[in-house]
Amino acid sequence: MASGPAVLMRLVASACSIAQKAGTIVRRVIAEGDLGIVQKTCATDLQTKADRLVQMSICSSLVRKFPKLTIIGEEDLPPEDVDQELIEDGQWEEVLQKACPTQYLAVKEEDLVVWVDPLDGTKEYTEGLLDNVTVLIGIAYEGKAIAGIINQPYYNYQAGPNAELGRTIWGVLGLGAFGFQLQEAPAGKHIVTTTRSHGSKLVSDCVSAMEPDAVLRVGGAGNKIIQLIEGKASAYVFASPGCKKWDTCAPEVILHAVGGKLTDIHGNALRYSKDVKHMNSAGVLAVLRNYDYYASRVPESVKKALVP
Repeated sequence: MASGPAVLMRLVASACSIAQKAGTIVRRVIAEGDLGIVQKTCATDLQTKADRLVQMSICSSLVRKFPKLTIIGEEDLPPEDVDQELIEDGQWEEVLQKACPTQYLAVKEEDLVVWVDPLDGTKEYTEGLLDNVTVLIGIAYEGKAIAGIINQPYYNYQAGPNAELGRTIWGVLGLGAFGFQLQEAPAGKHIVTTTRSHGSKLVSDCVSAMEPDAVLRVGGAGNKIIQLIEGKASAYVFASPGCKKWDTCAPEVILHAVGGKLTDIHGNALRYSKDVKHMNSAGVLAVLRNYDYYASRVPESVKKALVP
């Protein structure tokens, strides 16, 4: 008797449905008009009603189907009963029809760590820059990011009031990434995407050292990786300790699955074990192509200031 799909593929199939539901919640909160904004640590570190509801939806939906997972979410929320309407129990058949990479066939539920950013780009969300916003579900095994799901709730919003909004991008290492059209930035151009709201002298120094033809300042790590895979930018440079594991886990997989590379500013791989510190304290450097060019231009002064 044939066995069913591998645990990893079942988890990804469920996470795609859950991420799509999350996008619906994000849009609903805006439509209802009350964002429920609270400050966490400072004026640029915000939490909204959407952050809270989406995290409850994602974590509760995952736990019901995969009770042995380790799930680490951005928001520190008290345990409470979750409204049934936040639960999503569907799964994407498109994912289940693909073969699990052989190196992950025997992976057990309890071996996996899921990193959740319910709303990446919260500050931009509160300011109406909705194309910056993503929902991120990253899956790690043995400390390495191996599967990722990104939902863009407001994808296609420029198409007018009757446009169908949102898309879900997903990927598994060794299988590929799906839900978008891969494009490369213009050849010979150095277009750097970097933070919009967490700038500093270190960030500016590092970006300048890349000798960019253009600099895009936008919100959200998920959004910046999408810029790389859709050819709008050639490098994502963030020489600052502000980014967290839940910001990078899912986007890193999508980038790596199409041949790109994401590291800290020193060139070290990021680790996603359940006991690792949450902060990416040595920043982020990500590219689709020509990693060595950008890595070689990181100033020594920046490297010395950012300790892994």
